[in-house]
Amino acid sequence: MKTLIWILQLFLGVYFVAVGIMHFVVPDGLPAFMSWMYELSQGLHIFSGVAEILAGIGLLLPIAIRPLRPLIPLAALGLVVVMIGGVVWHATRGEAVSIINNLVMAALAGFVAYSRWRLHPLDSAAPSS
Repeated sequence: MKTLIWILQLFLGVYFVAVGIMHFVVPDGLPAFMSWMYELSQGLHIFSGVAEILAGIGLLLPIAIRPLRPLIPLAALGLVVVMIGGVVWHATRGEAVSIINNLVMAALAGFVAYSRWRLHPLDSAAPSS
């Protein structure tokens, strides 16, 4: 179980840093299911990008810097909030695939948050567990 949590934490951290950066450098030729990025307002791009990058870093950086480990569940919970916002936005546009993606990512981030708070919390002074 501990290994699964670490893998999810690493995956979500890298994924959200990458997606957050994409909000600032929207590439041409995105697949159809991501075409919504061309229509997102500049303000939502900035908010989503910053939130996703910071949360991704909040999942990755505490791996190397132990005193920051209490940030892991907070960063994961922040991603849950951002993904719920994404569900609402995509629901207004009827984008089922994006809604499902947001719900899956929210569930994974929620699992990491709960795991790091209750199931396998990391002591900021102890070696990796």
